[in-house]
Amino acid sequence: MSVTQDDSERAVSERQRVSAVADPRARAFLRRADPVLARLIDERPDFRPRAWMNELPPLDSFGTLIFQVAGQQLSVRATRAILSRLEAHFGGRLPSAAELLATDPQVLRESGLSLRKGATLRALAERFVDGRLSDEAFARMSDGEVEAALTEVPGIGPWTAHGFLLVALDRPDVFLPGDIALRRAIQRAYGFDHVPSEDEMMRLADRWRPYRSLAVSYLFASEYEIGSRDSAVT
Repeated sequence: MSVTQDDSERAVSERQRVSAVADPRARAFLRRADPVLARLIDERPDFRPRAWMNELPPLDSFGTLIFQVAGQQLSVRATRAILSRLEAHFGGRLPSAAELLATDPQVLRESGLSLRKGATLRALAERFVDGRLSDEAFARMSDGEVEAALTEVPGIGPWTAHGFLLVALDRPDVFLPGDIALRRAIQRAYGFDHVPSEDEMMRLADRWRPYRSLAVSYLFASEYEIGSRDSAVT
């Protein structure tokens, strides 16, 4: 099979995943496990947990890491702006690992990436180019092995690694206890009088195993829908 055929089949597979509705078995499990999630689920009968990715450029593993690193401590809107500027330098697409390594670091700076984030992406690119990291290697790894391989890279912490598991690999049982948007979503949905701590988040999420990824997707959806309504009002 040619590289072009392989890329085309991967793109078709990803489009199918993006358009897929939530797994009915996972949805039924979460409804039984948690009455708050049951309400969120019932309010979204045709929920597509990966539909938000339609707003991003096509992403392979390296592209997803560009997205994750660019988005560290930034809003999704700001991250999309960085990706758009980066795409403009590469003919309307994100660079491959080899292309990023061959690029003047100033291009990354002009796209809105800090020096630290640029250095992180170059360190990741080196690992993709020399074969230590690849789509095929990630597919063979457990969640823990993926996290260990990524957090070896300076500038990659658990938040980025967990986001990669969720976005690039579509793993079913990923949780993001340090994500501030998720913490706000849980505060709002569960009626906390404070932003919950990571320990509180972990205890709450334990009931969602082995489908924490889908629970996270419903909670993110609830938070961003509220944010969209607030923006429309103001």
